[in-house]
Amino acid sequence: MITDIRAATLETLPDSEAVALRMADLLVEGILAKTDGLFRVALSGGSTPKRLFEILATPSRAKLIPWERVEIFYGDERHVSEGHADSNHTVGQSVLLSRVPVPAQNIHAIPTGATVEEDAKAYEKTLQAAYGATTLDPERPLFDLVMLGLGTDGHTASLFPGQPVLKERTAWVGTAAPSTAPYERITLTYPAIQSSALVVFLVTGASKVEMLERLVEGDSSLPSARVTSEGRIIILADRAAVGEDA
Repeated sequence: MITDIRAATLETLPDSEAVALRMADLLVEGILAKTDGLFRVALSGGSTPKRLFEILATPSRAKLIPWERVEIFYGDERHVSEGHADSNHTVGQSVLLSRVPVPAQNIHAIPTGATVEEDAKAYEKTLQAAYGATTLDPERPLFDLVMLGLGTDGHTASLFPGQPVLKERTAWVGTAAPSTAPYERITLTYPAIQSSALVVFLVTGASKVEMLERLVEGDSSLPSARVTSEGRIIILADRAAVGEDA
């Protein structure tokens, strides 16, 4: 059964710190609950995920996680050089992955050394190798957890308004060249995100009030509102994002 955004669970939390802490709890719970195979997670970029990474790297939290059972992917990436400050993986590596014992072979950064199209195809092959098939099976999700954000223009991952990748129904990874944001992008497509046991949107700040309202209403003009999952969708929002006074 496919879950669309209108069936998502909205959790309102006091502030962005509470959102990051709740996301940490969901991640730990998911990893510990999975008893067979690796727990595959697609990380996102942004300030709240960065805080999440800091929380997960603290010794008290890190020791709760069997990191050897975790496999790290990314929902999207800017097509910048390795180590670039604007790279999602640079942040993930420096804040979290370099501080916890995730096996190197379990960390899959999106490549950015060739053309954006070549790198997207290469990452799709990486995902297919991890999944063990080239066709997605609705009964066997690609990801145990996909983390997503919400842009003030309604984008999520690098699924920006008006981009051809929004119409992709076969490839697992695509490209985007948004006029409203810097850099070419590589992103998971809707089919790859749908192949998930859990999708969690992290939405914080007063600038997101309008888009969050439209997201939960299922406004299909927003790329974020077209996200579906074969499992559950949870939206973690702080009070500012839902329009409540702090």
